[in-house]
Amino acid sequence: MTTEWSLDELYKGFDDPAYGKDVAELTAQIDALATLLADAGRMQEKERTEKVLAAQSGIAQLFYQLSLYVELRQSVNTEDGTVMAENAKLMKLQAKMAPLEAAAGKLLAGIRDVDALAKESGLVREHTFYLKEKQKEAKHLLSDEVEEMAASMNMSGGAAWSKLQSYLTSTVKVDYQGKQITLSEVRNLAYSPEASVRKSAYEAEIAAYEKVEDAIAFSLNYIKNQVTMLSEKRGYASPLAMTLEQSRMKRETLDAMMAAIDEYLPVFRKYLRKKGGMLGHVNGLPWYDLFAPLGKADKTYSIEEAKQYLIDTFTKLTPEMADLMREAFENEWIDFYPRKGKEGGAFCAGAMWLKQSRILTNYDGYFGSVDTLAHELGHAFHNRQIENHAPLNQDYPMPVAETASTFNEVHLGKAARAEASGEELLNLLENDIKEQTQCIVDIYSRYLFETAVFEQSQNKFLMADDLKQIMLDAQKKTYGDGLDPECMHPYMWVCKGHYYSEGLSFYNFPYAFGNLFALGLYSQFEKEGEAFIGKYKAMLSATPCCTIEEAGAMMGIDLTKKDFWRTGLSEIAEEIEQFCTM
Repeated sequence: MTTEWSLDELYKGFDDPAYGKDVAELTAQIDALATLLADAGRMQEKERTEKVLAAQSGIAQLFYQLSLYVELRQSVNTEDGTVMAENAKLMKLQAKMAPLEAAAGKLLAGIRDVDALAKESGLVREHTFYLKEKQKEAKHLLSDEVEEMAASMNMSGGAAWSKLQSYLTSTVKVDYQGKQITLSEVRNLAYSPEASVRKSAYEAEIAAYEKVEDAIAFSLNYIKNQVTMLSEKRGYASPLAMTLEQSRMKRETLDAMMAAIDEYLPVFRKYLRKKGGMLGHVNGLPWYDLFAPLGKADKTYSIEEAKQYLIDTFTKLTPEMADLMREAFENEWIDFYPRKGKEGGAFCAGAMWLKQSRILTNYDGYFGSVDTLAHELGHAFHNRQIENHAPLNQDYPMPVAETASTFNEVHLGKAARAEASGEELLNLLENDIKEQTQCIVDIYSRYLFETAVFEQSQNKFLMADDLKQIMLDAQKKTYGDGLDPECMHPYMWVCKGHYYSEGLSFYNFPYAFGNLFALGLYSQFEKEGEAFIGKYKAMLSATPCCTIEEAGAMMGIDLTKKDFWRTGLSEIAEEIEQFCTM
């Protein structure tokens, strides 16, 4: 089985005639949209709406195909100059598109009655939700000239700073035991069963960040300043308000979830102190032992073993999921191992026009890596539910983006623990609580950190020492006395790429949302069995064309009420109690 993904079904290279043809076609379609918009005033409402929708669909599809290929190539080799050059070309086209998209958005926002027009046009009917969202977004659009300038300046502004962070963290050399390894490799050692390895790896990781901290601090400051400036110019109350509107999520939902989490923080701290005591610590758990395995932790999985384990486990959920997993392993959708120049972490990217996805991981063979594969394949399952949607109806908001992936993790964890006992059960139970702690407590700390950075960066330039202190303050507020105050992680802002998107802020609370939403959904699955799967798939399919609260309502859930969020948190609390008394 190959361990690197194949991108040949996208393009066989930048010299592939199909790639050049699509770049030329995208350029031509952008020019055609400009001509269409210039003539739109002479058309009837139905005609111009249909033509603009068709033009937008074609451009969206081509740009996504091309940019996906470039991004996938770059993610496994951030030092490839050819990829960087192609990315620059696409960014120029994107800048050219920006004012046209803004003008098209304003035109579509001017439709007098979307529902009435939908009765006359099947294309409009298919895009009713999209058109109504455009009407909301139009309130925040700037003039065509300013939109074009903002997009052009972003190329050497926020987008460039974002790529700098990615480049530095993927290429920084970590000095470890007489050799140089990547950041991904040293971070993977946090899961080692050897205490000395975990501690020395943590120390080497911290030392490595010192080499790049200043440049990345500049990146974070300028990205957040750009986001704040644009959100203010667009009339949003704050970057968070902009993110919530982009997420189609009410502030009441976020507040209800965070309030419930705050109630349960003492429970998570109890777990951390218990784990610290089991590992011989008396002042809380030091950061380098946060991911320390407990119980029988020596089992590893080859890629073939991971494949079979996942297929067998998810056949019990639905054969459709198991078949998708088999397809991903056998058809070279996955890039498994860390290597020089490859990004850290993991992600799944959909190639819906091919009815495929591509998955990047940094696989180390432990159960956590198998769990990561299940998570990313959950994203692929979500992609499968929307692959027949029109190109303009394929974007689902951040919070529900983590639902299918986390649902898979819940299923895998429960299945594994149901078959285990003794030391193996202890290991699996603690692994699950450990991941839940990351999705709840650490995510809460990241949310607090990003909130503070947005606020403080408006009054001062935040140097690396400032950012480290803000991160430590956020960790103290969330982890509390669960962590050893003398051994925390002041550099978590350096290695988390989510902070560095100029177009997507607060990509942290969606993980907590997805985790707790998935726990609630899985509870339904346990009660309803096979009947649940059809509703679940229908909800996932609907996510690009509904609000977060509407998605919850499809499953009979009111997400604005704290009681729902307590449901998932109480289940985690039961696991923690079981762990503490084992």
